[in-house]
Order: sequence, then structure tokens, then C-alpha cells
Amino acid sequence: MTDFRWPVRIYVEDTDAGGIVFYANYLKYFERARTEWVRSRGVALRGRLEEGIAFVVHSLNIRYLQPAFLDDELEISADLISATRTAMTFRQEAWRRDDGAALVSGEVKVACVQLPSGRPRRIPEDLDRVLKDTLSGNE
Repeated sequence: MTDFRWPVRIYVEDTDAGGIVFYANYLKYFERARTEWVRSRGVALRGRLEEGIAFVVHSLNIRYLQPAFLDDELEISADLISATRTAMTFRQEAWRRDDGAALVSGEVKVACVQLPSGRPRRIPEDLDRVLKDTLSGNE
């Protein structure tokens, strides 16, 4: 497992009328952290679209613990917990930086699909190698 964290600041556009982060925005933060996790390991995703490969959320389980507010600074984690030939699962959490409060936790399964059909396909070799190395502790 890793200890990857991605910083996020909360802006007005992230909040509802009460200044609290709109619940669905955590899914965006989780997405960004997963993307940066992959990027930090030297795997480019843009070229995959040109190859007709996409990564889509298959399923998620999320728990909201405390709210975040306008101007809070958060850290979003992305920790790989499992991988198969066609999917990878991450444990993700959001914390407030100033007090370390846990705000949101969840697990997200991301599937690799072939475009335009959307059918499952094998994860590309370079990413598969990264996933295996991460899970075995050899990263």
C-alpha cells in the first residue's frame, strides 16, 4: 500500500448555500487523487483514450463523517488495495489539514473498458505492472 495524498482547497463553487462542501464534490476530489496517483507512477492516461481505452467507476462505497467548509484545505488519499486483470480498487479518504479531522472515507472500484463498446478489457501492461509492484510493496 502507499500513502499518497493530494491537496485540495475548498472554493465557493465547491459549496452549497450553507458554505458546506456539496457531497458529490468529494467524488471529484477522489477522481483527481486517483489520477494523480497513476500519474505519479509514470503512467500517462491521455494516450489511452487515443487507443480506445478508458477507466470508469464500476462501484463505490462512501461514508460521510464530517463536513468541510469554504476555504478549508484538505488532503485526499488514494491507496490501491486490490487489482484484477480488468479493474483496480482504491481506499480513499479526505482529511482537513489544519486539525486532521477525517471527513469522508470510501472504496472505489475502477474498471478498464474498451471504447466505444464500454466492454471490460485487460488493464494495459505498463499500468498492470505498476499495480502489481504497488501491491507487492516493490514500488
